[in-house]
Amino acid sequence: MVAAAEPEFEQARNELTTSLGPFLEKNPAYRKALAVVQIPERVVQFRVVWEDDKGQTQVNTGYRVQYNSALGPYKGGLRLHPSVNLSILKFLGFEQTFKNALTGLSMGGGKGGADFDPKGKSDNEIRRFCTAFMGELSRHIGQDTDVPAGDIGTGAREIGYLFGAYKKLKNEFVGVLTGKGLTWGGSFIRPEATGYGVIYYVEHMIAKAAPQYSLSNKSTLVAISGSGNVAQFTALKVIELGATVVSLSDSKGALIAKEGGPGFSAEAVRAISQLKLQGGSLESFDAHFQAGAGEYTYHAGARPWTLLQRVHIALPGATQNEVSKEEAEALVAAGVKIVAEGSNMGCTAGAIEVFEASRRAGGDAAVWFAPGKASNAGGVAVSGLEMAQNSQRLSWTHEELDAKLKGIMTECYKICLDAGSKHSGEDLSTGVLPSLLSGANVAGFIKVADAMKAHGDWW
Repeated sequence: MVAAAEPEFEQARNELTTSLGPFLEKNPAYRKALAVVQIPERVVQFRVVWEDDKGQTQVNTGYRVQYNSALGPYKGGLRLHPSVNLSILKFLGFEQTFKNALTGLSMGGGKGGADFDPKGKSDNEIRRFCTAFMGELSRHIGQDTDVPAGDIGTGAREIGYLFGAYKKLKNEFVGVLTGKGLTWGGSFIRPEATGYGVIYYVEHMIAKAAPQYSLSNKSTLVAISGSGNVAQFTALKVIELGATVVSLSDSKGALIAKEGGPGFSAEAVRAISQLKLQGGSLESFDAHFQAGAGEYTYHAGARPWTLLQRVHIALPGATQNEVSKEEAEALVAAGVKIVAEGSNMGCTAGAIEVFEASRRAGGDAAVWFAPGKASNAGGVAVSGLEMAQNSQRLSWTHEELDAKLKGIMTECYKICLDAGSKHSGEDLSTGVLPSLLSGANVAGFIKVADAMKAHGDWW
C-alpha cells in the first residue's frame, strides 16, 4: 500500500500502472509482478549526528531505499537537500529501477540521501557530515551490493569525502561509489553524461518527428530549465551542435535570452557554472558576466515555460514536477515539437497528458514527449561504465566512453520506440507517433519482471 504522505511515489506508480494497462490486458499474469515490484526490497533510515564549525551538535535523517536488485546491484544517487523524504526517494528509486533496465547494463535500482543542506556549509562541515553519514551507510552498501552515486547536493567534493570515509572504515579500495575523481577510479564524461545523453536521445526524436528542427540549425530554439550539472552540459552540447539555447533557470527564477538574439553562449554557460560553484544565483548573473548585459532578462520566481514566445524543443533539467499542465499548454502554444525530461519526473501528470493528447491528435502541431527514465538515462549509463572500469582496473578514453554513451542512448530510444509501437494499445496506422512514455514504462517493466520471475520473486 502507498501511504497518503507519499505523493511523488504515488504519481510515479500511477504513471507506470496507466502505461501498462494495454499490456496487462493481454498479459494478465504480469499483474502479480506489478504488485510485487511496487514494494522496495529494503528501506534503511538512520540518524546522522555531526558537529558544525561552532562545535554544536547537528542531526539529520539519512536514507537508502534499495528498491530492486533483479538486474544487478542497487544503483542510484544520494540526494542532499532539505526536501528529501521517503516519498521522494521511493519515487526516485522506483524510476531508477526501470531507467537502469533500459540502459542494458547490469544494474538494479536504488536511491538515498539526507535532509542535509550543503548550501552555506563550510568544507569542514560537509566533510564531517559525509563522514558521519558514511559511518552508517557503509553497513548497507558494497561494490556487488549497492553502488551509490551523486545527485542534487552531492557533487565531486561530497563523493570524495564519502569515498574516503568508506575506504577508512572498510580498509579497501573498491568501486563502491561512482562519480569519483579521474585519478582515483572515476570515468571520463561522467559529469557530462546526463546532459549529453539527453541530446543523443533527442537527436533520434528530431530525426523521426521534426527534422526541420535539427540541432545543427541555428534557428532551432531550445528551452532548458535548471542551471546545475544536467542543464549546463545539455546546454553546452546544444550550443556545440549549433542550435540556440534560449533559457536556463534556478530555484529563484529564470534567465531568458533576448528574443531574436544569439541565445546563450558557451562562455555564458561556463560563467553560470562558476557562479553556481560559488553558491550564487542567476539573479546576479550580469554582475558576474558583463559581456552578457542586455542579452538576458531575469524573471524572479518564474520558470521558463510561460516566458517564451517561440520554442521548438523543451528540456526540463531541474527537478521533479517542474512543468505544470498550464505551462505545458503554454509550450504547445509557443510551437514546441519535442519535450524530453533531463530531470526525473520533470513533468506533472497534467503536463504529460497535454503532450500525449497532442501526440495522439497528430498533425503538424503534434508534440512528442520522452520521460526521464529514458531520455536522462545517460548519467547512470556512464556510472555503470565506471563500475565496469573499476572491476577491470582500467580506464577507457573520452572518445571510447562518448561512443559507448551514444550507443546506449540509441539502443534505449529504439527499445522505447519498439515497445511503444507494440504495447501502447493505440492505432498507429494513421501515422501517429508511438508513445515513448508507454514504450519506456512497458519495456523497463517487462525486463525487470522477467528477471524477478526467474529468481522466484513472483509466480
